[in-house]
Amino acid sequence: MIIDIIGDIHGYADKLVGLLTQLGYHHNGQHFVPPAGHRALFIGDLIDRGPQQLATLEIVFAMLDADVADAVMGNHEYNALAFATLDPNDNTQYLRSHSDAHVRQHEAFLAEVPFGSELHQYWLQRFYEIPLWFESENACFVHACWDVDSMAILKPLLTEDNCLTPHGLIATAHEPSAPFDALERVLKGVETPLPHGMAMVDKEGTKRTRVRVRWWLDALNTRTLYEVARAPVSALAQIPSDALAENIDFALKTHKPVFVGHYWLTGTPEPLSNQVACTDYSAAVDSGYLTCYQLDTEQPLPLQPSNFVQYRHDLTSDSDQ
Repeated sequence: MIIDIIGDIHGYADKLVGLLTQLGYHHNGQHFVPPAGHRALFIGDLIDRGPQQLATLEIVFAMLDADVADAVMGNHEYNALAFATLDPNDNTQYLRSHSDAHVRQHEAFLAEVPFGSELHQYWLQRFYEIPLWFESENACFVHACWDVDSMAILKPLLTEDNCLTPHGLIATAHEPSAPFDALERVLKGVETPLPHGMAMVDKEGTKRTRVRVRWWLDALNTRTLYEVARAPVSALAQIPSDALAENIDFALKTHKPVFVGHYWLTGTPEPLSNQVACTDYSAAVDSGYLTCYQLDTEQPLPLQPSNFVQYRHDLTSDSDQ
């Protein structure tokens, strides 16, 4: 079996159709059908940013309903649920605030799926059907970080299939709390505090006192913070080169390969480590390519750069579209 692990789509249905076609999938009038011996897996962040939100959802969920694909939830699907759910502790507020930044983030999705509409309610209910993570005999799949300790905290709040419940959404949206921190790890990654008194500004202009780290590296706590930080070059320049990464409480506790999205990579695809591969190569911008890793379940390791496939939309001629 070949599992085609497809990165963050973010509402770019044309790129998705192009990639599926390139991989040998064909549309039977109802859904895309994989080539013999293949199955698709979507690694999360189906929505927000792109111009074809509904088309993307319809393609993905038609494949899920036909049982020719699987999916895991991204932080954008989670955020959409929290943005639309009133806080039971304060019914004047939503679990995710309607700040200007959050409204902008959901703008593309809500332009096609108006807030509070029947269509909106339909897709929110469908998002609840997507598990937070998925593990097979051969591999592990999660949007941002395979952290079994965080998963153990979340498990009592989920269905048997690791899907969120309304209660789980509420519990994980309230901070500070262990469920909130666990959800952040699984859907957004591992963070560590910056040295005392330091702050950095992220790509959206938000001031932060914590930085996301490359959790897939070995011996995290023996490296410099600059080496392990996952941040733009301009932000990394604000970190002293000799500051050590300390007290990062994380260890990868599986021997299987782990597949993630989320990280907005660029360049030629290659595994992040001997055990971890990311399929998010910034398809949410015009210059980024929707990317897939083709996992052979008979030989899941070693991870191979040659197993990546990218849909190069900018190299496709008009006659091919």
